Amino acid sequence: MGIRHRGRERAVQILYEWALTGRSIERVMEGFWRAREEPEPVRVFAGQLATGTAEQSESIDALIDRQAVNWRLERLSNVDRGILRLGVYELLNEKDTPAAVVIDEAIELAKRFSGEGAGPFVNGILDGIRRRLERSENEGESGSQTNEVEAQ
Repeated sequence: MGIRHRGRERAVQILYEWALTGRSIERVMEGFWRAREEPEPVRVFAGQLATGTAEQSESIDALIDRQAVNWRLERLSNVDRGILRLGVYELLNEKDTPAAVVIDEAIELAKRFSGEGAGPFVNGILDGIRRRLERSENEGESGSQTNEVEAQ
């Protein structure tokens, strides 16, 4: 199993505990790593993902909430919410990782940690968010190009 995949698994576990306990993400990670042996690269990657996701959870939740029509965020299990949050965080911040890889990894995490229907649900939500983000980026690029042309 690759470092990045293992890091994502650990990040989901950390985010799950964070959601359940309400403790700071730093405190959760401290206890989490005390109880587990992992190579340093896995710890570093998982820590970056979990910390970034927790720090941006408010804006990430807004994106999920807008995409999850007929589903309130509170109705999602902590596992599904953590997987979705992690996926959105990666779509927003891990520009070197293709969106298809982020979504595929999230589906695999849902299959491993959640219920039977979680994979397609996670896929639908993340793919919808991916499309929104791409549209937003494309509109931003065309808007800045228009402004540059107008400035000349």
